[in-house]
Formats: sequence, C-alpha cells, structure tokens
Amino acid sequence: MNFEIVVFYVFAAILVYAGLRVITARNPVHAALHLVLAFFTASGIWMLLRAEFLAIALVLVYVGAVMVLFLFVVMMLDINLDRLREGFWSNLPAAALVGIIMLAEMVVIVAGKYAGLSAAQAPTDPGPGYSNTKALGRLLYTDYVYPFELAAVLLLVAIVAAIALTMRRRKDTKYQDPAQQVSVKRSERVRLVTMKADNKE
Repeated sequence: MNFEIVVFYVFAAILVYAGLRVITARNPVHAALHLVLAFFTASGIWMLLRAEFLAIALVLVYVGAVMVLFLFVVMMLDINLDRLREGFWSNLPAAALVGIIMLAEMVVIVAGKYAGLSAAQAPTDPGPGYSNTKALGRLLYTDYVYPFELAAVLLLVAIVAAIALTMRRRKDTKYQDPAQQVSVKRSERVRLVTMKADNKE
C-alpha cells in the first residue's frame, strides 16, 4: 500500500463523513458548511487522479460561488425548521428505496471489479506533455456543447430565482423610482411664493 492509496482512503473517509453530515445536520447552515468540506475533499481526490483543472474548478466554482449563494439564501430566508421536519417520516420510505438502490449499484461496481466482471483499470499516467485542460475543453465545445449550454442556462435561471426569493421590499425602506424622476416637470418641483414685506421698524 503506497502513499497515494493511504491519502485516497483518508479523503474518502472524510468525504463520506461530510456527506452524512450534510443530510443529518439539523441546522441548514451547518449542512452547507459540511457540503463545503465535501467539495474540498472531492477536489483532493481529483488531484490524486491528476485532474488538476477539475479540482481547481470544483473549489472556485462550487465552494467560491455556489456555496456562498446557498449560504446567503439559507440565512436570508426565514426557514421554519419545525415545519420542514413535519413531513420527514412520510418521505422516509421513498428516500430509503433510493438509498438502497444507490447502495446496491455501488456494491455491484466494487464487487464486480474483484469478481472479474469489470474490465476497469487504474488510470495510466499520460505523460508530462499531456494537458487535461485542453482535452476537457475540446470535449466540452465539440461533443458536449449543447449540454454545456443547457447547464449554463439552468445556472442562470437558478441565480435569477435566488435573487427573486431573497429580494424583499420593506415598508420602512426609502427607495427612488427612476420613472418618476425622469417624468418630473419644473413646475411640479419649484414653487414661487410671494410674501408681503414686513416694514416694522
């Protein structure tokens, strides 16, 4: 067992722990922070697989942008946790069924490798002149250009929806209406008042 395998198992254990805390934490802010830890650990595993661009993109995009957006939404929305927990037990059978199916798929994949059913091998080192960023860009903008554009549109819709959910107009907040400012006339703003002079000496 070499050093890379030890690091992989350590990262995998941290990733499993963070994933469990994401779905078991009572506080949504704590769940989001554990999801940040899961993203960081997954980026470390990507680094072990020599996919440096994907690792950096995972940290910059998800941890630096998406999770900050999640935290803003969670902290700005008034989420009633007691009301969310009311339907927990009613959704438990469907969630357990999905979890069992996912567990069975993972067991088949892992056990099939040792039973000779899978021909998957460890990734080989492509050499010092190989650029995974160039290969990824070629695949994204040739074979997967339409799914890439669709994902961009979905992210844009998510950003607009998050802004619409968190933007509130308070009654005590003073704000200006640009339409009224443009349509104003001088006679409505300036008023000349004539007053009699006071000649008291």
